Amino acid sequence: MASAATPSPAATGSDNSFARVFGAIFSPKPTFESIARRPTWIVPLILVIVVSTLVIAVFGQRVGWRNFMIRQNQQSSRAQKQMEQMTPDQREHMLDQQTKIAPIFGYVGVIVGTIIGALLVGAVLMVALNLTSGSKIPFKTSLGIVSYSWVPAIIGGLLGILIMFIKDPSTVDIEHLVASNAGAFLSDDSPKWLLTLLTSFDIFVFWTMILMALGYSATDPKKLSFGKALTTIFIVWILYIAVKVGLTAAFA
Repeated sequence: MASAATPSPAATGSDNSFARVFGAIFSPKPTFESIARRPTWIVPLILVIVVSTLVIAVFGQRVGWRNFMIRQNQQSSRAQKQMEQMTPDQREHMLDQQTKIAPIFGYVGVIVGTIIGALLVGAVLMVALNLTSGSKIPFKTSLGIVSYSWVPAIIGGLLGILIMFIKDPSTVDIEHLVASNAGAFLSDDSPKWLLTLLTSFDIFVFWTMILMALGYSATDPKKLSFGKALTTIFIVWILYIAVKVGLTAAFA
């Protein structure tokens, strides 16, 4: 009788951070319920940073940054205008400098961007959901939910590393390692704003939003249902995409 009355770890969710990483994939509901009770956030962010750093390192070794920068310059009208005014030697020098700087920006961007991104997303969604539902979600809880909802990014990164070892290096695009969105199928001469828009509608992004909605709805089920949480998150995301696409159209 005692064993029948005791809930299993899978049913209640584990407080162990590494167990929660796997739980976010295989048993998300009880996992996010446990995160709502006792939030943690460091381990998933470290794993995202480590895997993303490995992606950059493998890309540099298997593919190289020179071709990436050539492709970026070809897609930028600003870069094209600038290069038209240069001599061949100046263009080559500029490309050499870009090739040296690109991986540095990549590594710094992964570390700083992941941390700042989690803090910003956690803060914005906390405010948005508290205002729309009347809940009182603490920031630490919001940050924990966001951090574990990014676990799909770890899977995407590992798949990307595998793909770089399988595919011909000349065909690898670091911005679309895994063809999980329509942007991966656009030609290089497509408008930059359209590429940004279609790339945003990504399988891993939608997976992340569903996990976020499960997490936030677990904080106060009476005031914040899964549907309400998902709708609010989706609206915030749409606003972000609108700004992102607009800036790309204006400055690309």
